[in-house]
Amino acid sequence: MKPSFDDLALPRADSGEALALLEFASIAQGYAAADRAVKAAAVTLLLCRPASPGKLLVLFCGAPSAVVSSLRAAQEGLAEPPLDTLLLPQAEPRLLRALAGARAPRAGEAAAVVECATVATLLLAADAALKTAAIELQALHAANGLGGKAFCVMSGAVAQVEVALAAAVAFARERGQLLGSVLLAQPHDDVAAWFAGGAAR
Repeated sequence: MKPSFDDLALPRADSGEALALLEFASIAQGYAAADRAVKAAAVTLLLCRPASPGKLLVLFCGAPSAVVSSLRAAQEGLAEPPLDTLLLPQAEPRLLRALAGARAPRAGEAAAVVECATVATLLLAADAALKTAAIELQALHAANGLGGKAFCVMSGAVAQVEVALAAAVAFARERGQLLGSVLLAQPHDDVAAWFAGGAAR
């Protein structure tokens, strides 16, 4: 099970660039919105790809002001609003690494899983968690192979993971996209080995 972003050339964490993501139920409308976005301002289109179950994900980056302009242009004239949107003026560096497919080592004795209905909300929730507590983003899985859902696994000391989980859950619940969450105080090694999508070796 691979995330939808692991072959992308994402911006460096110190680049000062913003990220925007739109999820569309209509593939046709999604392509049209992507076209409007890149024509509206100097942004880099990182992803314009169908994802299960028939959604289209559009991801772009650039200077914050350009990204805001392109995000606004992308949503003009839509027959129906996007399923979800994301705007991150300054993404947490570990989130960018996870998006690029990096897998952080397990940190501490606890782990937490957050599951969302959309990719955009999951990324925003994970970003909030990373900025709230001293945890690691052990894995991030998005859309493909998940029926369009997304989930992440965080690890660290129990107290820190509890704080991070609370932040992520509150954010996702406020957006109405939270599907589930769990705190595992001491996950068995056999279970933890599957968090990144692969069994113990």
